[in-house]
Amino acid sequence: MNVMEAHGLRKTYESEGAPVRALRGVDMTMVQGEFVAIMGPSGCGKSTLLNLVAGLDVPSEGEITVAGEPLTGMDESALARMRRRHIGIVFQFFNLLEGMSVLENVTLPAVIAGTGRKRAESRARDLLDLLGLADKAKSAPGVLSGGQRQRLAIARALANAPTLVLADEPTGALDSEGGKEVLELFRRLHAGGQSILLVTHDESVAAPATRIVHMRDGRIENEEVGAGASAAEAAVVAMPT
Repeated sequence: MNVMEAHGLRKTYESEGAPVRALRGVDMTMVQGEFVAIMGPSGCGKSTLLNLVAGLDVPSEGEITVAGEPLTGMDESALARMRRRHIGIVFQFFNLLEGMSVLENVTLPAVIAGTGRKRAESRARDLLDLLGLADKAKSAPGVLSGGQRQRLAIARALANAPTLVLADEPTGALDSEGGKEVLELFRRLHAGGQSILLVTHDESVAAPATRIVHMRDGRIENEEVGAGASAAEAAVVAMPT
């Protein structure tokens, strides 16, 4: 099953000077269970692509389908419902709710999606246990280390059992130790069958992926097999298109 399909994506931002062409015709498909890393220099379009897949922005041209649902033509309410059903987002700078406890940060997305509070709290506690934060449930996010804060952000992204986890430079605000623990967590999530699309400019962050997509100037330049790929996955990536 394809969890994401993008065809002919173009995105142009108007500016006072010349228009900025962030994407210049991108075609990409992800199958269920893949861990794909998008790499490239700043300004190559990788974060723009992630935002389009998340339904946080709309393409100037082209089509995106997530879990079989075409995003083209969806209004803001429909896009929000799509995100609640299918997308978990991990940001570089965590975007945690500092006025809420660790447990409340993970519970809230499920409650917003319509899950009963008891059930949402039960899943939140399971996720905190899975990610090594069970003893921090009553704490405020501000007392956590950088690595713990990003693990909390990942737990929140998993609250609604998303089809696809999107991560935008998830180790960019962490020290080396925090970065290592977050990458190990992504490896574990992928091993458990989670589909992950990650954006980074760091080769070490991209290394655990099953497929690495290189972008430049708004286009996909090439793809390669990542270190996390099984023999079967490597054979698929290596197949000529």
